[in-house]
This record gives sequence, C-alpha cells and structure tokens, in this order.
Amino acid sequence: MMGAVPAAAVAFTWTQEEAVQAAAGARQAASQAAAAGRAYTPRFFSPREYATVVLLSDLIIPRDARSASSSEAGAPEFVDYIVAEQPARQVAMRGGLMWLDAECQRRFERTFADATDPQRRQVLDDIAWPSRARPEFSHGVSFFTTMRDLVAAGFWSSRIGVADLGYQGNRPVEWTGAPPAVLQKLGVSYD
Repeated sequence: MMGAVPAAAVAFTWTQEEAVQAAAGARQAASQAAAAGRAYTPRFFSPREYATVVLLSDLIIPRDARSASSSEAGAPEFVDYIVAEQPARQVAMRGGLMWLDAECQRRFERTFADATDPQRRQVLDDIAWPSRARPEFSHGVSFFTTMRDLVAAGFWSSRIGVADLGYQGNRPVEWTGAPPAVLQKLGVSYD
C-alpha cells in the first residue's frame, strides 16, 4: 500500500472548479450534521483515521490570535469530501495515515493520535520540508505535502479562511475617466 503513495501523489491535483465544489459539498455536509445536532460523519475515512485527519489539520493550521483553527473552518470535512470523491487519492491518503502510525509506533510505541504533541511534531518536522527530508521518509513527505495542500485549500476556501485573509471581494470603484493630460494629447473630450 505504501509503495503506491508516491505514484498516486501525482494524481493529487484538482481544478479550481473541483475545489470550489468540494468546499461547497463539505460545508453542506457539515451544516446538515450541525442542523441535526450531530457531529460530521466522514464519507471515506474511518472514525480513527478521521480523528487523525482532524489532529493533523490543526497542526498544519492551528488557531491563532487572528483566526480559528483549520478544523473549526471545516478543513477536515473538505479533505474527507475530496478523498471520497476522487478514488485516485484514497490508497495514498489511507497509506499515509498508516505511515504516520507506523513511524510513531517505531519511534514511540504508540500511534500518531496517541503520541504527545512534541512526539507528533518531531515526526512532522522530518517530513514537512521535502528538500531537507531523508530518503527513507519519502512516503511520509508525499503524504504530508498532499495533506497540507488539502488542508490549506479547505481552510482558505472557508468563511474563516477568507475572513483571515481580509478579502472583501470585488468592490466597485468610481472611474472619472481618462486624466485631462491624456485627453488633451489625444485631442478629445468628454463633452
């Protein structure tokens, strides 16, 4: 399964339209769950895997003084929606989560979710910078790069992420025409 991670990583691209649709689908699923008074039910990930996705997303984009965390923005729902909708991602994502658990088991005799925060960060530090990662971490690097991209896409396409950017959308600007010097040079006027 882990051997498929690098090959499948090539399939981890999506169009802007797909990302917008996924964000809308994830928001709708999360809204429906909230309206029904229940937690989001993952479409692809098992409950244990999804808990790791939530944990990872908040390590990638944590809450800070300016903004909420990626899980509060719905990024884990976005990741689950994308992976559920795009089967080419599924083996690599599940394999990446297995890689994280296996690496933590090897180092600390516990899963990623059960590891301490410093232990988790130690593993992530080894895979977060592809150019600095050791060759034996190539599977983890491929997985983490994809996960970081998906979490960022989910966060920045959410209301919380857009507010964090301070994006106000296209705003009309009053245009008073060409400057008088240009009109004079061209020998024209607005009269």
